[in-house]
Amino acid sequence: MNESLLLPALLMLALLSALRAKVNVYDTFVKGAKEGLATAVEIAPYLAAVLTAVALLRETGLMDAAQRACAPLLTALGLPAESVGTILLRPLSGSAALASVADVLKTAGPDSRAARLCCVISGASETVFFTGSLYLGAAGVRRSRYAVPVSLAAYAVGVLAAALIVR
Repeated sequence: MNESLLLPALLMLALLSALRAKVNVYDTFVKGAKEGLATAVEIAPYLAAVLTAVALLRETGLMDAAQRACAPLLTALGLPAESVGTILLRPLSGSAALASVADVLKTAGPDSRAARLCCVISGASETVFFTGSLYLGAAGVRRSRYAVPVSLAAYAVGVLAAALIVR
C-alpha cells in the first residue's frame, strides 16, 4: 500500500467503525479535545519547572561544572568523558540530551565509541524527571516516594549496561 494513503485509510476506518457503532463522532472528538486541554493545563506547571531547571543548569554553567566533576568517575566506569553531558541531561530533558548527542557527534565523530554510546543511551532511556512530573502530576500524585529513585536506579543500570555492550 502507498504510504501516503495509510493515514487517510486509517482515519476512514476509524470513522466507519464509529458510525457502525452509532457513536457521535464529532461530540466524542470535542469531548476528547476538551479533556486533552484540561490535562495540558494541569501539567503545564510541572512541565515549566523541568524545562526551567534544564535551562538554568545549561545557562549558569552548572552543567559544565557537573560534567567536569563526574568525568573521572564515569571514565573509571568505562564511559567516555564526552558522554557525560548526555548521561546527565537525559533524565531531565530529551531535547537537551539530543543537543548533547549532536555535540558529541560533532566533536568526537559519528563512528566514535562516545557517539555510539550517547546514541544508545538517548534512544534506549526515558526522561525520568520530565515524564515523571507529567504523569505523576496528571494523576494527582503528590508524594512519589519511590518512583523517582527507582527510575533513576533503572536508568543508571541501563547506562552501565550500555557501557558494557557498546564497543
